Amino acid sequence: MDDTIAAISTSLGIGAISIIRVSGSESIKIVNKIFKGSNLEKVNSHTINYGFIIEKEKIIDEVLVSVLKAPKTFTTQDIVEINCHGGISTTNKVLELLLINGCRIAEPGEFTKRAFLSGRIDLTEAEGIMDLINAKTEKSRNLAINQLSGKVSNLIKSLRQDLIEIIANIEVNIDYPEYEDIEEVTINMLNDKLSNLKEKISTILKESNNGKLIKEGIKTSIIGRPNVGKSSLLNNLLEENKAIVTDIEGTTRDTVEGTLNIDGIVLNIIDTAGIRKTDNIVEQIGVQKSLSLINDSELILYVLNNNEYIAEEDLNILKEVVKKNHIIVINKIDLEKKVDESLLDSNNIVYISATNDEGIVDLKNKIKEIFNLEQLEKEDMTYLTNARSIAILKQANEKIKDVEETIQNNLPIDIIEIDIKSIWNLLGEIIGETYDDELIDQLFSQFCLGK
Repeated sequence: MDDTIAAISTSLGIGAISIIRVSGSESIKIVNKIFKGSNLEKVNSHTINYGFIIEKEKIIDEVLVSVLKAPKTFTTQDIVEINCHGGISTTNKVLELLLINGCRIAEPGEFTKRAFLSGRIDLTEAEGIMDLINAKTEKSRNLAINQLSGKVSNLIKSLRQDLIEIIANIEVNIDYPEYEDIEEVTINMLNDKLSNLKEKISTILKESNNGKLIKEGIKTSIIGRPNVGKSSLLNNLLEENKAIVTDIEGTTRDTVEGTLNIDGIVLNIIDTAGIRKTDNIVEQIGVQKSLSLINDSELILYVLNNNEYIAEEDLNILKEVVKKNHIIVINKIDLEKKVDESLLDSNNIVYISATNDEGIVDLKNKIKEIFNLEQLEKEDMTYLTNARSIAILKQANEKIKDVEETIQNNLPIDIIEIDIKSIWNLLGEIIGETYDDELIDQLFSQFCLGK
């Protein structure tokens, strides 16, 4: 935190501008060494200054330099941002001059890490920044903004406040038993408070499934025997010829992937090899991969040919498919009907003709229905979305159950208090009130350079 770091904050390539960010106590002094214009050490904070980046007397670029003085900055340190002309050579040259004159190249995510370590943001807000950078839809952007604004943090702080009130009541009862006007901590009171807390956590965890859906999308696999129209369906959904389509069985031997946006939710779609018995080694590998994707997928589009009778192989595959969220897609409805629907779950059937663009809207509506996508239209999407946070919250919920069991076993109140404090500390890990240095290093290493 004591040294001065620098990094390119924009994508390196040809563009209108590039931004090089500098943070640390020597930021203004170092940039001033290579800047020809106003004396940056004397300008007001939060100003933009026109001038040139120079190497000795040679002009490198015409720039605008933003000077932001501590503590009202992202990292709470002095920050300087150099807006230069976009281009690999120019941007790298400016960064090189900064490093020569005393800066250190920033590690990935180090600016955000400094903001966290200085107390400017907490961990959930830091993760919200990364989510905002990676947001692919309007919904995921709104979700990230809510996390960045502190709404998610407030959820966790509220839970910790409930716990600290319980801990305070217990300690007062232990330390000052002679006072008659304090609330007595009874078994019934503890059970009620813990039950209420557990219910709140369960609600957050349930809603966090929506957050995960918005952030990561729905892993969707198109499964079926050869030549039922899986690749045609993928091409239709993506509105491009992503997969090769022929009448030859086994054309698709490996997975083909693409993404589809339905009402702000991304479907990560995988077209798989047709499942059948084959002597071709390459095709066998593709078939095994298709079967393994059934377990890994969150939604399966199981495609059947309307013009073929349902085979025993279809029913065997269906036994695995029905264990997951699934839609039975009967394709080629423009051909003579031979499929026996009595063998299928009629509630999950959608009829389409992938080549004639029939029934595709019905298929999308069925997906929306299965995942209740209509319910995600509410504006305040305050969800936990990070796998780390969700895992910790689940762990906290299990520990509450352990405390309830401890109470039932009539263990001393001071033992119960220790267990409740451990839950309080556990929730603190979500927002970074308590943390492990190794975890923090690993988390911020996932950020892009310059952020």
